[in-house]
Order: sequence, then structure tokens, then C-alpha cells
Amino acid sequence: MAENKRTETTEGRRERKRRQTRERIEQAAMTLFLQRGFDATTIEDITEAADVSKRSFFDYFPSKEEVVFAWQDAFADRLMAAVAARPAAESSVAAVEVAITATVIASVEEPGLALGELIHRTPALKARDQLKYARLEQKLAEALLLRKGNDPEQRSRMRLLAAIVIGALRVGGELWQRRPPGASLEDFAREIFADLWKMLAEFGDEAKTRL
Repeated sequence: MAENKRTETTEGRRERKRRQTRERIEQAAMTLFLQRGFDATTIEDITEAADVSKRSFFDYFPSKEEVVFAWQDAFADRLMAAVAARPAAESSVAAVEVAITATVIASVEEPGLALGELIHRTPALKARDQLKYARLEQKLAEALLLRKGNDPEQRSRMRLLAAIVIGALRVGGELWQRRPPGASLEDFAREIFADLWKMLAEFGDEAKTRL
């Protein structure tokens, strides 16, 4: 029993050390990216600032691009958790709107906004940034399907809803880059969803005329 306890404690400490090292690399990299620019920052600069070896860097990240996009994976996980936390009786449409709005607002802070600007003005990062939407769509579809008890008959429906919503999030992200100074993110998100549901209803009416 004592041996098992020691093993669990050792594993906990090991994982905590790995997490702290990863966070130190991320923090050092982000600080340098925002100070010098992405292209002007080398992996050697990052490892020196984080006080780790180059080998240690590659243990956590295959490239410096992946450091930038690590926060997106965390965003997807938070979104799944937010969807899962919505009441079971709530409609999928309502659940996804509330979950995405809350997750976006909770994820936006000064470093996050600065990182978004960095991605927007760096061609290599901007191209890679588009891949996040495919991941988000998959994660959201999985979370929505779980709320339906993994009902196979709901799979296509939830995938379609996820695709529509993430498409709106993608357009909203582009529009947010052109926002007026001092704009409220919460108000902006609610406007995007209001426009989305209105347009879908209008498209539905148009589709009925083709039947």
C-alpha cells in the first residue's frame, strides 16, 4: 500500500513538473513573439528565455507554430466542457449558443487579444490558423452528440449544426478584426448568433419554395 502511494505521488510530481515546463516554454515564447514578432524569434531564443534545452522544447512542441496554437486546443476542450455543462432539457441550438458565447468571453484577455493580432498579421500563422476550425467543428459535434446520448440517428444532425455554428464563428472572427474601438465582445457574439438564426430561418423559407 505504501509503495503504491509513493508511486502515485511520484507520478503526480512528474506530471506537475512537465506541466510547469510546458507552461514556461509557452510563456517565454509568447512574450518573445509579441515583443519581436513571430518570424524574428528563433527556437534558440525561446529555449534560452525558458531555460530549457532545445531537446526539451521538441519534447513538448514539434515547431514554434505549435506553441502559438496550443491555446486553441485548450479552447476546444473548454468549449466541450461548456456544452456538456448545459442542462439536458435545453435545446441543442440554445446550448451551443450559450456555451460558445461563454467560452469565447472567458478566453479573451489582453494576451489572447494580442495573440490574435499576431496571428492575423503573420502570413504563416494566418494560414495555419484556418485549421483550427476543422478541429473545433469535430469537437463541437462530439460534445453535442454526447448530450443526445450518442444516438446514431442524431449524428448527422449534430454534425451539421456544428458545421453551421463554427462557420458563423469563423466569419465572426474575421468581422471582429474590423471591430470599432471599445466594442463589447459579448454584444458582438449575441449579434452574430441573432443574425445566424435569422438567416437560417430565411433560408428555410426560401427552400420551401423549391419543394
